Amino acid sequence: MKSITINGSQRESVGKKATKALRNAGQVPCVLYGGEKPVHFAAAELAFSKLVYTPNAHTVVINLDNGETLNAVLQDIQFHPVTDRILHIDFYQLFEDKEIALNIPVQLVGNSRGVKNGGVLRRNNRKLRIKALPVNLPDFIEIDITPLKIGDKVSVGDLLNEKYTFLHTDNTVVCQVRTSRVAVEDEEDDEELEEGAEAAPAGEAEGAEAPAAQE
Repeated sequence: MKSITINGSQRESVGKKATKALRNAGQVPCVLYGGEKPVHFAAAELAFSKLVYTPNAHTVVINLDNGETLNAVLQDIQFHPVTDRILHIDFYQLFEDKEIALNIPVQLVGNSRGVKNGGVLRRNNRKLRIKALPVNLPDFIEIDITPLKIGDKVSVGDLLNEKYTFLHTDNTVVCQVRTSRVAVEDEEDDEELEEGAEAAPAGEAEGAEAPAAQE
């Protein structure tokens, strides 16, 4: 998984007055959990733009002014209800030998057969939560929707992977192709029906009684 580097300064004071002063100076107060003790630090608000304002998932390398470097993932973020400015961010520290749960974006590729025939593609889950070691965290979960016909769907059970575990039930629907008013029958389905129709008379003659002779 791709990572973003954040350069921050450790906070000595964590009171309301100090926090307000940081925000007025364009800094975002942050807390890193998951280690022996929480680490309080602050970083420029602009430093988080590529991490927060994106649908992609990233790990974070936090470089502190004391020379310490910590690996983490974004856990929670608070925005101002009116201005949408970032008020506070919580991070969770990563360890090479410890699994982490994270929401990973779903990326659909290909052109669905069902959509070409007038069906509607519905994305039930744009992100899926997985659990994995940091080294096995994917940038995204790719699904090829090319073979999907009208009425077909992709569930979590169809996406099992040895490198990570899904934190959803197997029957959780990720995407599906629904019918619509302009939908038409699949060409291959029509061919199968035609082949079946041609074979039907022979099958019926085999078990049918001969018609009575007309006088």
